[in-house]
Amino acid sequence: MAENYIKSKIIDSEVAQHLGFADAVADIHRKNGASPKYFIQTFGCQQNEADSERLGGMCVAMGYEKTLTPEEADLILVNTCAVREHAEKKALSIIGQYKHIKDRNPALIIGVGGCMVTQEARADKLKKSYPYVSFTFDTGAAYKVPRLVLGALRGEKRSFILSDEWKINEGLPISRESGHMAWLSIMYGCNNFCSYCIVPYVRGRERSRSAEAIIEEAKQLIAGGAKDITLLGQNVNSYNGGDGVDIAELMHRICALDGDFRLRFMTSHPKDASDRLIEAMATEEKIVKHFHLPIQSGSDRILKEMNRKYDTAAYLEKIAKLKVAVPDVSITSDIIVGFPGETEEDFLGTLDIMEKVRYDMVFSFIYSPRNGTPAAKMDCQIPHEVSAERMSRLLALQDKISNERNERFLCRTMRVLAEDVSKNDPNMLTGRGDGVRPIHFAADRSVIGQFVDLKIKSVSTYSFEGEII
Repeated sequence: MAENYIKSKIIDSEVAQHLGFADAVADIHRKNGASPKYFIQTFGCQQNEADSERLGGMCVAMGYEKTLTPEEADLILVNTCAVREHAEKKALSIIGQYKHIKDRNPALIIGVGGCMVTQEARADKLKKSYPYVSFTFDTGAAYKVPRLVLGALRGEKRSFILSDEWKINEGLPISRESGHMAWLSIMYGCNNFCSYCIVPYVRGRERSRSAEAIIEEAKQLIAGGAKDITLLGQNVNSYNGGDGVDIAELMHRICALDGDFRLRFMTSHPKDASDRLIEAMATEEKIVKHFHLPIQSGSDRILKEMNRKYDTAAYLEKIAKLKVAVPDVSITSDIIVGFPGETEEDFLGTLDIMEKVRYDMVFSFIYSPRNGTPAAKMDCQIPHEVSAERMSRLLALQDKISNERNERFLCRTMRVLAEDVSKNDPNMLTGRGDGVRPIHFAADRSVIGQFVDLKIKSVSTYSFEGEII
């Protein structure tokens, strides 16, 4: 059995049925004396990463072992993203490259899932133009993968699933990527229908897991060594577990569990960032003092066109409350540049919001039309060269603000989770504290997965350097 493999104690009957198909696949491999391998390619957000851990759990249940290279795999699953067209094109390009692997290994099974194939046009393209793809499964049908793999092994017809509804499929096993860092999905879908966003169409309406199931999974994660747990949802602070259990109450209950761990959450919608949530962050020591609160634009006119359901005054009021309750909080945001009809005045409003809030970090994007969304049909699409020039100004301002904000950490002692070896220097480790910047420090690899106290020696725009005390 794989490391960090979790089997839930709370299982839906439909999931249990499909895990029975997983047993049937494992039986086939045992009878054939095979030791098959699986490879998962993941695109997109943290929710997709969490979904891929469940896909990995099902692969383990089917008797597959993980490989890091698709060339070694007997089963390849591609978990796609649809938020931007670039992500879809990249996924299709990668899937196209897998044809050469299939040619060399005709027994290879290739399945494609995720947000991209929830769009009927993309599913049809895979069906007609990628004949070596054995099956597709949309975001509402991931639990059916064992049955799809079983059909492929038996030589049945190719399957292309588009669900009529999205549900909570409780009880899928999980094969976690890390022993000390964990994603914990608490709700799925979105009801906001921002005019630029495809998510409600490919993830369905909001639906929350039961508090009981979440707490049970959190206990298993902590018992398994998780020290950094991130609660996930497309709009995580709209969580509604029933009986008065909102996101704040859920976090209080998780923080009350035994264990030395810390808790994060993302992504939040400003209209649902409640006083109760801010109070939970202020009072619970285990909650990391980082709040990701996307503004998207600093123009009230553009926010209305985006269907964001708040204005800049309401947003700034939330920020003010947050800073009073958590004075040293790190605030990050998402910003879209070049939304249809954005004028220079609108853009200057965004820069003004950045100056007022003083974000620690901003994730900024040039607007990308998504077919099927209202914004894609709007007049006054902004020329790319105009958007690119505005993006350059935005990035320059944010770098200036980030550098100024980062200075407060210099010479500070921080409790940091040693996450992994630095990607830039194999002699250094990387970790994070309450700040959003990665911290690089020299230490033996044996401390990975443990908390260490670091003194911050230097700060730069995108990272810090520290030393163990």
